[in-house]
Amino acid sequence: MDPNQTVVTRYAPSPTGFQHVGGIRTALFAWLWARKNNGKFILRIEDTDKNREVSGAIENTMEALTWLGLDWDYGPDKPAEFESCLQSDRLHIYKRYAEQLVAKGLAYPDPYTAEEVEKWRTEAQTSKRPFLFREHRPDIITEWDGTTPLRFKVPDIKRYEWN
Repeated sequence: MDPNQTVVTRYAPSPTGFQHVGGIRTALFAWLWARKNNGKFILRIEDTDKNREVSGAIENTMEALTWLGLDWDYGPDKPAEFESCLQSDRLHIYKRYAEQLVAKGLAYPDPYTAEEVEKWRTEAQTSKRPFLFREHRPDIITEWDGTTPLRFKVPDIKRYEWN
C-alpha cells in the first residue's frame, strides 16, 4: 500500500430496519481496517428508499456502533468536507450523472411496473430459463422525467462464463 495514501472505509446501512449481527460485523471489519491503517471510517446512510425507511433506524445504527466503541470520522452527525453522508442529500449529484448516461444512450427510462417485471421473472423461472431484462427492452425510449427508474443499456451478448 502506498504510504502517501489514506485508507478510507465505510459502512453504509439502509435505514429499513434496525441493526443486526451481520451489519455490525461489516461495520466492525471496516472500522478495524481504517483504524489499523490510521485511516478514515465513514458512516454513510443509504436513505434513498423512503417508502421502506423505518423511523429511528438511523439513530439505532449510531447508538449500536457507539455502544460497541466504534467511532466514525464522517457521518450523519459529522458532515464530511465533501458533503453529507446521507445519500438523500446527494440525489442532485446522482441525477446529474444519470442525465449524462441517458444523453449518451447508455441508460434508458424503465417504463414497466414492478408487477410486469415480476411476471416476466416468474415466467422465465417456470420455463427454467434465465431472466434477462434486455429481452423486454421497450421499442420506444421516452424522455426521462427524473423519477422513473433507469436501466443500463447492456449490449446484446449471449456469452456467459463462470469460474
